[in-house]
Amino acid sequence: MAFVTLESIFYMNVKKSPAPCVNRRTFIKTLAAAAGVISAPRFLFAEKGYAAEWPLATTTNGKVRGYSHGSLSIFKGIPYGASTATRRFQAPAAPESWSNTKITTDFGQIAAQKIERKTSDSFYPKPKAENIIGEDCLSLNVWTPGLRDEAKRPVMVWLHGGGYSGWSSNINLYDGANLCNRGDVVVVTLNHRLNGFGYMYLGGLGHPEFLTCANVGMLDIILALQWIKDNITEFGGDPEKVTIFGQSGGGAKCATLMAMPGAQGLFHRVITMSGQQITGRTQAHATETTLSVLEKLKIKSDNLNALSTVPMHRIIEAMHDEVWAPVIDANTLPNDPFSPHASQLSAHIPMLMGNTHDETTYLIGSKDPTTFDLKWEDVASKLSKHVGNFLGNLDPKLVVESYRKWYPTYSPSDVFFSASTAARSWRGFVIESERRASDAKAATYLYQLNWKSPVDKGKWRAAHTLDVALAFDNITYGQSMTGVSSYAQHMADMVSEAFLSFARTGKPSSPILPFWPKFDLTTRQTMIFDTVAKVESDPRGSERKLLEPVTYTQPGT
Repeated sequence: MAFVTLESIFYMNVKKSPAPCVNRRTFIKTLAAAAGVISAPRFLFAEKGYAAEWPLATTTNGKVRGYSHGSLSIFKGIPYGASTATRRFQAPAAPESWSNTKITTDFGQIAAQKIERKTSDSFYPKPKAENIIGEDCLSLNVWTPGLRDEAKRPVMVWLHGGGYSGWSSNINLYDGANLCNRGDVVVVTLNHRLNGFGYMYLGGLGHPEFLTCANVGMLDIILALQWIKDNITEFGGDPEKVTIFGQSGGGAKCATLMAMPGAQGLFHRVITMSGQQITGRTQAHATETTLSVLEKLKIKSDNLNALSTVPMHRIIEAMHDEVWAPVIDANTLPNDPFSPHASQLSAHIPMLMGNTHDETTYLIGSKDPTTFDLKWEDVASKLSKHVGNFLGNLDPKLVVESYRKWYPTYSPSDVFFSASTAARSWRGFVIESERRASDAKAATYLYQLNWKSPVDKGKWRAAHTLDVALAFDNITYGQSMTGVSSYAQHMADMVSEAFLSFARTGKPSSPILPFWPKFDLTTRQTMIFDTVAKVESDPRGSERKLLEPVTYTQPGT
């Protein structure tokens, strides 16, 4: 079985999901053809119109009708914001209310982004991507065990990965059904603006009307959280017990929200998985990126209103090769999220943070397959090539020598992936945890996923993204990463139970885990998720001390 990237899973799921323009008959045929990839709700094959017994909910904007799956009610594509097509680079607005019941049984649009076209790629969505990608992307999806029952269930709000540039919540890997059934919670996933549509900074070009237009992709998420506060009781959830959680870029978005005044009071727990945001971009750096995009579009900086008429696909092309991240801005993100300390805005909120032991087998190895078969004489040069900017003044040869001394059984590729993970991905995790422990009033809990994927004979080790399927208890949808076995299910049991406990109580306790102490700077206790879970004090401490003198630079800033 091949280890498939998240991008491949995305293409597969989009192909098997109908585009908004597809009629109902074509929709049903498409789903029938997809049997074995996606479990279609049985009502979709009904011969007649929408059934009255399908779950109905009333939102602040109008009624929505979803579908049932066992004991769950599921709603997909509920608008939480208006189309952004007429509000490019501006703060989002609430959707207009509707009088007729809105059918919400399928995902909404994904945010404008570039999907690489490959003639040999059978996963590429059909019909054309323009029918599923767009600027009317502010929608969310809800899985719930009950409606209007005043059960006050914990609410778990997922923020998808893909950095700040791409990706979507519209994949079955993020299906919330198993979490709902296992933990009696409400699960919400959402889409929001990305790349330059969400993070192009126009405030530095001397136009007063754009001074409040920074970080609109993050403002989309805040609007979604406000929608949840106003509506989740209808869906059986507790608006005072909201957990935001995300992996990679989704985790970084969680960290950013922790420093945004507009998000305060909208969430009460935070879980980040392989995603950190120590600093934002400076306005000067962000303005350079904006000018680069304007030059590609042949738009002068004194004519920013012209951006509103440029076709979406042209903006996507102009923005595709740029780097995007939140910008420090007095109106939306006044301070760096974790520099020089953890934001006091969220010091009272419990936080659970984790990473995988071998992040870079996916982040680097999937792009440079030679890293899986290195000789000792190649390791230092590969470290210089891929993570030299994260090593500062450290001599890569010294790094290799240190790792060989600490881990004498490691192969050359083991050393490369461990060292590159520590420098590139794990370092930000260490910094955030230390600053939380120094400043926060609420507890912080740490985990590290050491369990190695059995896929491809263990080649991928404990890769970036491996914990996503475990957290959602979705190894069937994530089997290209986890495989399907009793061992994989055991890992999913441990991780998902811990997340559910944290969402409910603010503590990741579970009968199937050892006692999980909070993190402090003295013992640095961390839960190690492996076939047998255990708590370790200062895991990888030698690596931490080696990298400690190196000045950390947040990727993308």
